[in-house]
Amino acid sequence: MKMKRAIVKFAKHILVAAAALALFYYFPIPIILFTLCGFCDVSRNQGLDAGVLKQYFLKNGFATWLASPINILLDVLSLPFSNKGIYDLSDLPLSYQSEIRNLLRSADESDLPNLLRHRSNESQRSMFFFKWYGRDAQAPVAVPGFQREFKYVRTIGVSIFREHESTSRHFGPFRATIRLLYCLGEIKDENAYIRVGTTENHWNEKRLFIFDDTLLHQSFNETDESRVCLFVDLVRPSYISFVFDGAVWAIRMIFKGMNGIFYKNWKLVNN
Repeated sequence: MKMKRAIVKFAKHILVAAAALALFYYFPIPIILFTLCGFCDVSRNQGLDAGVLKQYFLKNGFATWLASPINILLDVLSLPFSNKGIYDLSDLPLSYQSEIRNLLRSADESDLPNLLRHRSNESQRSMFFFKWYGRDAQAPVAVPGFQREFKYVRTIGVSIFREHESTSRHFGPFRATIRLLYCLGEIKDENAYIRVGTTENHWNEKRLFIFDDTLLHQSFNETDESRVCLFVDLVRPSYISFVFDGAVWAIRMIFKGMNGIFYKNWKLVNN
């Protein structure tokens, strides 16, 4: 069995290499530009090594590589609001801070961990969406503070990890938004955390974490209790906000009804 897996893996590598050479032969300039954009993009990751490069170019970062020219353009168009990679709330404009605080207040007042835990159907990893890229979703419980019109918030979800459940290392594909995670409920164990590059945020120390999810990241819950986090996408700050709103709209329209492809290892829970 091990020999068979090794042969299949080797054959895949040969096919990928042959395809890459064929593309380079017929389309050398686009391939060179894509490769340069990819190296520029992946170099933003802390702790860059051969493993990160392999994951970016050959594994689950491949979609991020394909989107790298657009993502780099979005970084330029967002200036002077530079992409910090990892943000404090104070790094965002005051209007963002106000909207975020109101959202977090609504989440804290809604007792979501108790309302949603029993609806996860004993799944190891569940996601409940209240809003997805600007449109209200069929949520299993009503939270009035989530259904109103937002100026900057585009996606609102709640993720639940059961005990001793973690993700693999992965990259998000698009940089029109930044990701906000907010731990709901109290966690005392330091072994529930998220790692972005070489930075770790432990939920027992800091409940709010904002970051660029096109960076390599991984979430851990190596505790004996479930971990519940508010999961939010914010449109990136910019003086030409219509460009970023347009990018969010395009993502929603292209992937309408297919958000499961972003969360294939999750159980998406509706009513």
